[in-house]
Amino acid sequence: MGECCPPMDLFRSEPMQLVQIIIPIESAHLTVSYLGDLGLLQFKDLNAEKSPFQRTYAAQIKRCAEMARKLRFFKDQMLKANLPSSKSKRLVDVNVDDLEVKLGEFEAELIEMNSNSEKLQRSYNELIEYKLVLEKAGEFFHSAQSNAALQQRENESRHIGDESLDTPLLLEQEASTDPSKQVKLGFLTGLVPRGKSLAFERILFRATRGNVFLRQAVVENPVTDPVSGEKVEKNVFVVFYSGERAKNKILKICEAFGANRYSFPEDLGRQAQMITEVSGRSSELKTTIDIGLLHQGSLLQTIGEHFEHWNLLVRKEKSIYHHLNMLSLDVTKKCLVAEGWSPIFASKQIQDALQRAAFDSNSQVGAIFQVLHTQEAPPTYFRTNKFTSSFQEIVEAYGVAKYQEANPAVYTIVTFPFLFAVMFGDWGHGICLLLATLYLIGRERKLSSQKLGDIMEMAFGGRYVILLMAIFSIYTGLIYNEFFSVPFELFGSSAYACRDLSCRDATTAGLIKVRPTYPFGLDPVWHGSRSELPFLNSLKMKMSILIGVVQMNLGIIISYFNARFFRSGVNVWFQFIPQIIFLNSLFGYLSVLIVMKWWTGSKADLYHVMIYMFLSPTDELGENQLFSGQRTVQLVLLLLAFVSVPWMLFPKPFILKKQHQDRHQGQSYALLENTEESLQVNSNHDAHGHGEFEFSEVFVHQMIHTIEFVLGAVSNTASYLRLWALSLAHSELSSVFYDKVLLLAWGFNNVIILIVGIIVFICATVGVLLLMETLSAFLHALRLHWVEFQNKFYEGDGYKFYPFSFALLDDEDE
Repeated sequence: MGECCPPMDLFRSEPMQLVQIIIPIESAHLTVSYLGDLGLLQFKDLNAEKSPFQRTYAAQIKRCAEMARKLRFFKDQMLKANLPSSKSKRLVDVNVDDLEVKLGEFEAELIEMNSNSEKLQRSYNELIEYKLVLEKAGEFFHSAQSNAALQQRENESRHIGDESLDTPLLLEQEASTDPSKQVKLGFLTGLVPRGKSLAFERILFRATRGNVFLRQAVVENPVTDPVSGEKVEKNVFVVFYSGERAKNKILKICEAFGANRYSFPEDLGRQAQMITEVSGRSSELKTTIDIGLLHQGSLLQTIGEHFEHWNLLVRKEKSIYHHLNMLSLDVTKKCLVAEGWSPIFASKQIQDALQRAAFDSNSQVGAIFQVLHTQEAPPTYFRTNKFTSSFQEIVEAYGVAKYQEANPAVYTIVTFPFLFAVMFGDWGHGICLLLATLYLIGRERKLSSQKLGDIMEMAFGGRYVILLMAIFSIYTGLIYNEFFSVPFELFGSSAYACRDLSCRDATTAGLIKVRPTYPFGLDPVWHGSRSELPFLNSLKMKMSILIGVVQMNLGIIISYFNARFFRSGVNVWFQFIPQIIFLNSLFGYLSVLIVMKWWTGSKADLYHVMIYMFLSPTDELGENQLFSGQRTVQLVLLLLAFVSVPWMLFPKPFILKKQHQDRHQGQSYALLENTEESLQVNSNHDAHGHGEFEFSEVFVHQMIHTIEFVLGAVSNTASYLRLWALSLAHSELSSVFYDKVLLLAWGFNNVIILIVGIIVFICATVGVLLLMETLSAFLHALRLHWVEFQNKFYEGDGYKFYPFSFALLDDEDE
């Protein structure tokens, strides 16, 4: 697909043929595999009426899909373990059946490891939380016990008497009650997410009508929740209650808030013992988990070494069976019949692949290869390389060329970067673009194997387009004599000098020509003068018109050669000559006047000339006359422009009608020399040449086409003035950033202000001029090619050649 080709291969798509291959069933798999390695055959689906489950190899595709699912599972596990897949230095060929068994074993082992690891991890997290509850809640009870003992000693000193210590946290309340009426209180302990702690406390209070006592302690570090496995900030809580009814309510509230509950012993000695036991068990679990993770990592590393190879093998296998399902089964059920499109030059390679497949599969009968004759339109196939592929994609974003239609990409390689450069002309900015592009090209081998972002991916894919854009921008920048809006005397001194002091005020007054004309580009003296903007306005506007007229004429000429190639049956005198005459009678003549005015140095007003060419064609031109006999020439051109409109409209429908009548009367025949010519004529012949002929429909279609061309000639020429507008905008923005940022900062004679000014200038230049302006000029150049240039000859209603190729599997998403 990416091999280099001579230029003419890019101008017309490759000649295609429809082939039929009859393949014995025993060698079908290997044959399709070899054709996938070759990548020069696009299979036709001969079972389109069948659903995917009704096809011959549905079971095999399901089997491959299951293996692909297991490989995706392995990939997810490797990503979780931060183990990238790496290509093994020694690849071992593996059979698909053996691979299926091996993948099943690895999956079962990994699932068991994950299950055990999850159980152990959950137990470990529960033990960590339990340990926190024992520590924090133990502090509650220990503090309360100490306070109760201290208060009891104080009471004893006051001879109040002994009091019970069974419920120390409510000692004050019980001290004033009758000992015979004491109530045994229960309590629950656990952890609640800190974000829910306030709501948890509020709901508890409301549900029990205030008949609970709640204490909370903040856990300093986030803990891993045993259920979700995520790090969560939590609080340890202890809630005291009275009665089973209150307990049931509290349990439901804990469940609703995701609070994990843990048992807690009241005895202080038992608390210390439990903390020791939990610490020991958590250490043992941690060791077991680490050993399991090491074993899992070793298994994943083994899988990772072969993952790319296995993944490619499974995808190839699935692709083979997918294309085998496009083949029809012979009535004897011993052969498979395949049909598909291939380039004519690939016939020998395809036949060699069929012979190798028959030999390697030990088939008694070889595959049969034959060319079919058809009137079906073939797919379009251009052989491109890494340089031309980007330009081809620019064209195909508008539409894929019809079979054997003239390819605009040939001209786009030159015209697209040139039109961009006309709008972007600054050799300083062009050098910046060139350096960035050379970096991408220099590292293309490394970058092509990496995953890049969307914007970077587009820039890298179009690196050779940007390379030409940068080179052409340097060229036009030298013509404009602009380096970040600053002129330089690169090709010699200016042709002008000051005659007196009056020219110091940035005006052209006092300038006299003292040297030969500046040899290349704009004279530096014009930059900074008050007449610079009008001068550049005139220069760039006229240059835009010249470029537009030349490119539109080129489009009409290509359209003529397209018609000749496809034998459209309409004489050139009635289709293309009037188009050329109409366009050049008006805008071609304007282009000639522009060149003559530049050549002679005349001060004629071309606006006046063109307007009064229509309003008063017989009036004298006076000072606007550029050559003798100009009025007569204008009258002739005006007459030709008016005549060319009915010339485009009337003859073609009548010619087509006459040809249709002759064809049905048997008076017109055409000999076809070969299959390629038959494809060209039958697939691209004018639709009005076959079947029912409606003269009124043809006439209306031609009238629409004529009106579209006449109006389009005017609007398209005006559209090319965007070259002038964007070029001036780019130049003025660059000048503003230089004058109002860099020079202004320089004038303060302050280092800090100068540094800030340089930073702002660089950011503005990169962000606005090198990024936004580049994108703007790119889109406008794209518009000029798609609308103003390609609409003259390019239909773009074909379909692309997509061969079955294993090389394309690497670019597909899984």
